[in-house]
Amino acid sequence: MLPAELAREVKRIQFVTGRQVASVMAGAYLSVFKGRGMEFDEVRPYVPGDDVRSIDWNVTARTGEPHVKRYVEERELTVMLLCDISQSQDFGSGRRSKLEAAVELCALLALSAVGNGDKVGLLLFHGGADTFIPPRKGDKHALRIIREVFARGHEPPRARARWNPAEIPRRLWAWLRRLDETSRREARRSTSIAAALEVCRPVLPRRAVVFLISDFLDEGYLDVLRHANRKHDVVAVAVTDPRELELVPAGLVTLEDAETGDTRLVDTRSPDYRERVAADARTRLDRLEDELSASGVDLVRLDAQGSVVDPLLRFFRERQRRARR
Repeated sequence: MLPAELAREVKRIQFVTGRQVASVMAGAYLSVFKGRGMEFDEVRPYVPGDDVRSIDWNVTARTGEPHVKRYVEERELTVMLLCDISQSQDFGSGRRSKLEAAVELCALLALSAVGNGDKVGLLLFHGGADTFIPPRKGDKHALRIIREVFARGHEPPRARARWNPAEIPRRLWAWLRRLDETSRREARRSTSIAAALEVCRPVLPRRAVVFLISDFLDEGYLDVLRHANRKHDVVAVAVTDPRELELVPAGLVTLEDAETGDTRLVDTRSPDYRERVAADARTRLDRLEDELSASGVDLVRLDAQGSVVDPLLRFFRERQRRARR
């Protein structure tokens, strides 16, 4: 996409999401994510004039010297957006891909955060960290986040070299084919949720609201996710596409794994095969929901071909109901 076209698209998504924030998101966001008031900062030696009620008796007993707890006022939040840009996110069977839906969600959350006076940051990841923007305030910063994530969401596929074997000696042609296949494999990007969460550990020293946006086609990240959720408020957003959940009878189709390059010829006319695919998809999502629930992590399901606002508002309402209990 040319820079001028990209700029127009960024302005469009800023206008659309900005209107959604102003109309329905601002109140819901504010009611769910509030500053925590007073937050513990440090323990320091007692000085005359300190409130005796702030004495930390445990530290005082250990050191033999009076110490007091110091608190700081925390009215703002830090919102961190972790967006999966691995190649499986490029899939889309309708008007947009899973990654494009994730981009719109990031824009919506970034504008909601800065509109509430909160800091917002961004981490784009695949097999490891790709792009990191530290949390800051302000409309310009939010626009920078939108530009960055939108540019990656509309990145053109890596161009493949075109060779004419009739014009190239046989041995050179074989070497060029191997080089082309190697470059294709290297261009593929797998998913590592654990690596993304590990990156956030040193850069988020205080408690933050972390939105983890991915299709969760990954394994081995639960322990790191549980650890992150003990320190932060982690919200998982699982992005899916209807064709991942239910195939249509389209005859013989060659399917390719976007992250490994493995291919397989399947007959989508087979009712048994389509039912097996649907059952596997339901099982995977149900297992994901159970695992996240057991870890204390909220899950939002986002259909790439549907509304971005509606599932987020349902999540906000559910959080409000739980908070009143």
